[in-house]
Amino acid sequence: MTTHEVFNQVPPLEGHDVADDAALLDGLDREGAGWAAAEVHELGRLAGTARAQEWGRLANEYPPVLRTHDRRGHRVDEVEFHPAWHELMTVAVTHGLHGAPWADAREGAHVARAAKFYAWRVDAGHGCPVSMTYAAVPALRQAPELAARYEPLLTRSEYDFGLRAPLTKNALLAGMSMTEKQGGSDVRANTTEATPRPDGTYRLVGHKWFTSAPMCDVFLTLAQAPGGLTCFLVPRVLPDGALNPLRLMRLKDKLGNRSNASSEVEYENAVAWRVGDEGRGVRTIIEMVNMTRLDCVIGAAAGMRHGVTTAAHHAAHRSAFGRYLIDQPLMRNVLADLAVESEAATTLMMRLAGATDRSVRGDEGETAFKRLALAVSKYWVCKRWPAHAAESLECLGGNGYVEESGMPRLFRESPLNSIWEGSGNVAALDILRAIVKNPRTIEVFFDEVERAAGADARLDAAVREAKDSLTDLATAELRARRIAERLALVLQGSLLVRHGHPAVADAFCATRLTGDQGGAYGTLPPGLDLTPIIERATPKTS
Repeated sequence: MTTHEVFNQVPPLEGHDVADDAALLDGLDREGAGWAAAEVHELGRLAGTARAQEWGRLANEYPPVLRTHDRRGHRVDEVEFHPAWHELMTVAVTHGLHGAPWADAREGAHVARAAKFYAWRVDAGHGCPVSMTYAAVPALRQAPELAARYEPLLTRSEYDFGLRAPLTKNALLAGMSMTEKQGGSDVRANTTEATPRPDGTYRLVGHKWFTSAPMCDVFLTLAQAPGGLTCFLVPRVLPDGALNPLRLMRLKDKLGNRSNASSEVEYENAVAWRVGDEGRGVRTIIEMVNMTRLDCVIGAAAGMRHGVTTAAHHAAHRSAFGRYLIDQPLMRNVLADLAVESEAATTLMMRLAGATDRSVRGDEGETAFKRLALAVSKYWVCKRWPAHAAESLECLGGNGYVEESGMPRLFRESPLNSIWEGSGNVAALDILRAIVKNPRTIEVFFDEVERAAGADARLDAAVREAKDSLTDLATAELRARRIAERLALVLQGSLLVRHGHPAVADAFCATRLTGDQGGAYGTLPPGLDLTPIIERATPKTS
């Protein structure tokens, strides 16, 4: 005799195309990379399979393990990963999510890469070495001789794991090693010392507090040279095959991002090559930081999309009190509100990717726009993700609180992007720095926003308010977060009014710009058309 029959449980969210996302695909066309749609869909379909989702689960269920010595006592400083990690990395690298756009002359190459990075979201942790490799190339170009040797390997779409002399490998991955325990974001407080040698190399001595993905082949590292803080290229293995003395002391026990190894590293006279002039280390490595900030925004937007599609899928199949959840007014309000936030983030992310692509190709106006808009977006979109993840999880009720749903992993991941590459205060203050140092940035920013002038009175009023917030510079630092928020909202509002679905744009302007919104998701006012908003967020499974 059976004790119960299983019913009213939601089928797995499998067999769908993650890239079937109107905001993503419209942005792909609009920003000049429509030619990449087939590959974006290919990745999206793979991301929607049970096989790929299992790779993501296993890579987090069995996190990396540090092996400092081999069984004979030799120092090896290696990190051991579950095979699922290598499957994830192989897909990411062979599809060019790392440095490939730098070797692609097609317009929109960086937009295509952003869309693929967004669609391939079965695991966030392996995105770290992928992102850092992408970001390393423009910084490395400050040393043309080094770039000539290493860039072809950093842009090659082949995953070649293992510690070997970099220039003997088929392809390379790059990391970044900046923060120290006494300084954190204040990298000018770094104490790692770099001593020049007669052969043109340097020897580095110091301790790095956070070095993610320590199995990368090379790292861009900050250290104090005689001329001041300087950027260096540090390989894990020297040209003669000997290990460079980068000692992995321990792996961090992190809240989330558990598939990715984050380590503490001691440099014991490690061999390094200078990248850029002595004393200009921050200016050199900021090229890398800005590119990884773009990926912070992409990752947060992708996480929001994952959250709301999972919630909508659950609501479409789960009934309570005689109706499916998705047909109940209050749940529809929650889902639509989550979807509006997600579409605003995705639309903004694609605009930033387009600005990046055009900036790389020499567009000075887009470079100035990106300088400010990227800092604004890094602050706001990443800040919005944790609450969004929590509400998405809650849509599943108790089932969402169970690891098997995948939602706890999403929730644990959500704070990271706001911390990585400058936490909220750092990003907000960077916005002020950009405006003061280069007033052109705020001019082109509002030029972009005002392309929607006259299309929506609520947006026009919000733009005036945002401009007014910049008039009192004496209190600007105290108000930096408010300023960042207003700038982000008017930019998102302008993009949605011009390019988004009318129902999404209307809901965004009615709530985010006028203040007709509660303190939680699911507080949209009456009178909005929620049906198309929810339909756009509900995944189509086979």
